[in-house]
Amino acid sequence: MQFRLTRAPTSAKGSMAMLPFQPTPFFKDKNRAFWWLQVLGWLGAFTLRGVSGIVAGQDFPFFVIIFIESFTGFSITLILSVAFKRILSLASPLSWASSALLLAIAVAFFASVQTWVIQIARPDSGGFSQLLIGYFIFPMTLLGAWSALYFAINFFLQVEEQTDQLERLEAQATSAQLAMLRYQLNPHFLFNTLNSISTLVLLKQTTPANAMLTKLSSFLRHTLIAQPGGKVTVAQEVETLKLYLEIERMRFEERLRTEFRVDDDAARGCIPSFLLQPLIENAIKYGVSAQEEGARISLAAKVIGSRLRLTVYDTGPGLQGNQNAAEAVKRGHSSTGVGLANIMERLSQAYGEDHRFDIETPPDGGFTVIIELPYEMEEQDEPVPSHQKFPRLSNKEGTRETTFGNPQTGAPA
Repeated sequence: MQFRLTRAPTSAKGSMAMLPFQPTPFFKDKNRAFWWLQVLGWLGAFTLRGVSGIVAGQDFPFFVIIFIESFTGFSITLILSVAFKRILSLASPLSWASSALLLAIAVAFFASVQTWVIQIARPDSGGFSQLLIGYFIFPMTLLGAWSALYFAINFFLQVEEQTDQLERLEAQATSAQLAMLRYQLNPHFLFNTLNSISTLVLLKQTTPANAMLTKLSSFLRHTLIAQPGGKVTVAQEVETLKLYLEIERMRFEERLRTEFRVDDDAARGCIPSFLLQPLIENAIKYGVSAQEEGARISLAAKVIGSRLRLTVYDTGPGLQGNQNAAEAVKRGHSSTGVGLANIMERLSQAYGEDHRFDIETPPDGGFTVIIELPYEMEEQDEPVPSHQKFPRLSNKEGTRETTFGNPQTGAPA
């Protein structure tokens, strides 16, 4: 009998080559981006007008005129950027009307200055009013395009900033959810362990009770190393499981038998911290405790292509003849609301749909949980210490706003 709770797409993402440098977004420094666009834009306008003048065979005064024209436009747009910044910060219904009025004043001033310069450079060019009317269309087009580009860039940056904030909030929410699910396991585990210690105390078996408390202290200290929503290597997770099993072995002695088969490359793979402990606890509760002869619990980890497969199996009674438990597994619930439901939620939070969580109950008994995740290694991959290396054969175990354009101015447990 097999229940498939979550199935990830079989396609794996290809690895990307790391760049030798870290690209910096152009608008990361908004003031610097503004100055680059401002200087290059007006320099480009001057160059374009100059080239057209050379092709048309214009005289020297023409180039003086277009130089003053570009400098005037550069200066006016600096003033406009400061004014538009204040208008954008007000978010008033009159902001668009205020922007249009400022643009009209800037166009009129630009046209007036250039008309005056043309009259000085070429006295025979005509009257002031005639030149002003004829020249008016050019600064209106130029400053209008500049203003439209300014507002468009600022709108784009605001949308991008809001998107980044939303992504950060979603990431924080996911991290908080993972931390909550991770912390949920501690009381669940402590409840069972403290019950065992209490039983030993009632039976006046102080020596094993004290030993269990000492091992519990070591186990909890070990679990504090990993961040609540972080990841650890499979090797580190197995070391944590061994500490936990030392505590449980004091209760069950020879009835609890364990087996680890962890490949070397799988041992270096990363998984959410404290992911496998509920599965082992589940196997002890419904596999070892349910049978007088106890049970064997096996953990296997291996890398298949770009996926990391983790398998936890116990030789307990499984779900045979227990249809209610089978339905509970299919619904993803458990008797205490922690166990498998917690693991599935943590996997969904950490990997989305890119994971697999299968439960198998063979006809001859036993209970198997199979987890497949994307294979990820530590960011700083270091050799695994010798005491954390696992042979490939069976190994019996006995004992972590700035606005753009602001110039500086078992069955489930």
